Amino acid sequence: MKRNHVRYAAFVAVLLGAGPGAFPASAVSLPSARTLTVHPGESIQKAVDAARAGDTVLVQAGTYHESVTVKTSGLTLRGVGPRTVIVPPPAKKAAPSPKAAVGCVEGGKGICVIGLRDKPVVDVTVSDLKLTGFSRVGLWSMATDHLTVQRVRAEKNGQWGISQEHSTRGVFKNNVARDNGDAGLYLANTTMSEKGATDSRGLVVNGNTLEGNRNGLTVLRLRNLTVQRNYMTGNCTGMIVIGDENKPRAGALTVSENYVLRNNKYCAKTARLPFVQGSGIVLSGAESVLLTHNMVAGNSGRSPLSGGVVLLKGNVGAVNDKNRVDKNMFTGNAPADLVNQNASKGSNLFRGNLCRVSIPAGLC
Repeated sequence: MKRNHVRYAAFVAVLLGAGPGAFPASAVSLPSARTLTVHPGESIQKAVDAARAGDTVLVQAGTYHESVTVKTSGLTLRGVGPRTVIVPPPAKKAAPSPKAAVGCVEGGKGICVIGLRDKPVVDVTVSDLKLTGFSRVGLWSMATDHLTVQRVRAEKNGQWGISQEHSTRGVFKNNVARDNGDAGLYLANTTMSEKGATDSRGLVVNGNTLEGNRNGLTVLRLRNLTVQRNYMTGNCTGMIVIGDENKPRAGALTVSENYVLRNNKYCAKTARLPFVQGSGIVLSGAESVLLTHNMVAGNSGRSPLSGGVVLLKGNVGAVNDKNRVDKNMFTGNAPADLVNQNASKGSNLFRGNLCRVSIPAGLC
């Protein structure tokens, strides 16, 4: 027994004292993270294609005429601030790289972060750059998990500034989405078909400036997210949550500490909505939404959607249910600070709000 103990002690000593050459390098080392730097005149897409998980593609100040597709998990695509500008490529240079997903360039999108429905791209970060002038979307993401988009400026794009579909655990913080054709920030389960809301698993929208869009923020058929400390102004609608008759219902989200001010831009009617102007926060067919400690002021118009906080029946008649509008501050909204168009249906709670006028009366 003593001999076995001595042998075991000697074996442990060898392990603890083993030098760098004791084991094959491939058994103990992982590829180190790299920074691939892109300068004006060079291709961002080529650097992204060459990158591997853990790498950073650093894009220096300048204007880059291209669309970029990211399909590598663990990748960071970072500029140096709004002086890193990505704009559409000239038509003669519109062919994507071999690894780029067909549809990003042709689809009029600036940056595309794309995974597969059964295998999402994970832990990608896009930050510190500007996307402008794309015919559809500045930054579009599909089938991602824990995508972080921060300090991105998405301006004057034809449809959405920044968007995400079929994804989980996204983080959108400290971005600016301004003067886009539809939503500044668009978050959905899917746009192409009507299905029940999906669980975003804690998506976070924090500290963004959403200005001059049709909708500052659109949340379409999603559940389990937080919208906090954002600044929404100059849109037709500051924020809209959209559900329908499908289940699970849209909702189960918290909207808190946001400034929703003077969203008085005029937007013409569409096939699904009347004209919009002066809408602060709109809930349409949503359930279990908590609106709390928001400042909602100066939203004024004559649309059926006008007012500070508006509960509107969905297009298919889906009512809002089990929502709480609690401890918010309202001023200068017209036709009212609180508007509940649910008629007698639903069980929504209004309490502790600082407001003056409601439709119907008695909600303040």
